Amino acid sequence: MYYSSVTPAEKRTALRRRLDTGELTVLPGVFNALSAQLLQRRGADGVYISGHMIAADLGLPDLGMTTITEVADRGRQIARMVDLPAIIDADTGFGEPLNVGRSIQALEDAGIAGCHIEDQVNPKKCGHSDGIAVVDPEAALRRIEAAVCARRDPGFLVIARTDARAVEGLDAAIGRARAFVEAGADVVFPEALQSPDEYAAFRHAVDVPLMINMNEFGRGTPPTQAEARNLGYQIAVYPVTLLRLAMRAALEGVDEILHAGSQHRLLDRMQTKDELYDLLEYGEYQAFDDAVFRAAATQTGSH
Repeated sequence: MYYSSVTPAEKRTALRRRLDTGELTVLPGVFNALSAQLLQRRGADGVYISGHMIAADLGLPDLGMTTITEVADRGRQIARMVDLPAIIDADTGFGEPLNVGRSIQALEDAGIAGCHIEDQVNPKKCGHSDGIAVVDPEAALRRIEAAVCARRDPGFLVIARTDARAVEGLDAAIGRARAFVEAGADVVFPEALQSPDEYAAFRHAVDVPLMINMNEFGRGTPPTQAEARNLGYQIAVYPVTLLRLAMRAALEGVDEILHAGSQHRLLDRMQTKDELYDLLEYGEYQAFDDAVFRAAATQTGSH
């Protein structure tokens, strides 16, 4: 009831222990606290908060227009409601090294377990878009160095994302990744690789946990979880999958309401009132409120 009793430090420790096992940690993307609570109820390893999702939920395209305040606020709203560790997309760090450092501490304060920072230029784009551009290797490295130096909790996971494959090729992306690891990155996220062989080559070349994007509308067919495990990747994220599912269902529902004049035919496709109340632990809140009122009435009556 209310917020999670698991501290941010405990969540970060749990995530690191999970990564140490070498098993694949599956993080579906969530778009609000309720969807995060659903993942917890269903036994997920953790939650992922995508920058693409945050922008879309604000009615904006994924073009680097969100602010660290918006991202940290959304992260806080989600992380405080679940016992699961949350990884969040910090885009390019929201500025130069000083801004990157402040962003890291804002995300620590929000209760996030880790974030990834990428090497795109601003305004950035979705990593699977055309026209990607990356900053030079030195500028990219400064972002990761700033993130590592600024974190106060050594358990906070710094994930270095590189989009260089689409611009400079695989070897350049691997070179950047190795430099990020030397700078202290805990995990590397090679975005938009183009074949299983490339994923395997990255795994062979970089000696830290690797993160893989399971984007269903990216470049090529996303691997299955079994394939990701076999390739040796430790974190798999589904950035916008749940939001896309929800919005498609919402679209069909809106059409039914506007054209049929009723939601009657939609009832069997909805989460029921009881299911929603159960997920929200409505009964526990009501019992708490009732107990407080009973205690107050007893005290008043004793005088």
